[in-house]
Amino acid sequence: MGNLSEKYVWEVPVRVTHWVNMVCILTLSVTGLYIGAPRTLALTPSEYVMGWVRFVHFVAAYAFAISVASRIYWAFRGNRYARWQEFFPILTREGRWHMFETFRYYTFLSRQIPHVTGHNALAGTAYAVVFLLYLVMIVTGFALYAEHAPQGTLHTLVGWMFALFSNQGIRLTHHLTMWLLIAFAIHHVYSAWLMDVKEKGGVMSGMFGGYKSVRERN
Repeated sequence: MGNLSEKYVWEVPVRVTHWVNMVCILTLSVTGLYIGAPRTLALTPSEYVMGWVRFVHFVAAYAFAISVASRIYWAFRGNRYARWQEFFPILTREGRWHMFETFRYYTFLSRQIPHVTGHNALAGTAYAVVFLLYLVMIVTGFALYAEHAPQGTLHTLVGWMFALFSNQGIRLTHHLTMWLLIAFAIHHVYSAWLMDVKEKGGVMSGMFGGYKSVRERN
């Protein structure tokens, strides 16, 4: 199998956007639940609570949009583990084979741990879907936000959505996407912890320091 060696995998932009996204999603979920149903968090409407909650929601939304845009940019400028090809393994024969092998491991059909330096093939594919959900969340959110200024620049950019969908349809899509991202986050933490234990590669600590222990092949 070979010995473990330290390798710099996750660059600073990858790590920063990862944690910014986490904080933003948590903030947006909590404030979004309150905005949709004020009684959810048992807060009283005194002292302009809704106004402050909406303000925090909007600030987090802008931070999230900037973070996602930065990560997409870095997918074309970063190292091989950050590049967009990592998210579409299905495009290559080798990538499809790794997807199959990882699927066999996840479904207990194989005991062979899929040792990889960056994302494993199924994780990369899942992240591509997650980024699509990010874009849906951003576009629907800003469309709803732009309603307060029908003649504004933001409404010009995303207002076309109201010609295709109703306000309630966009709001429902925004809400359901939030739950899909929450479900992914739960699975993401579990699977990352699982692979950290099985691979002994320092996946969890790697998202803080950038380094991962990689097994060298003999």
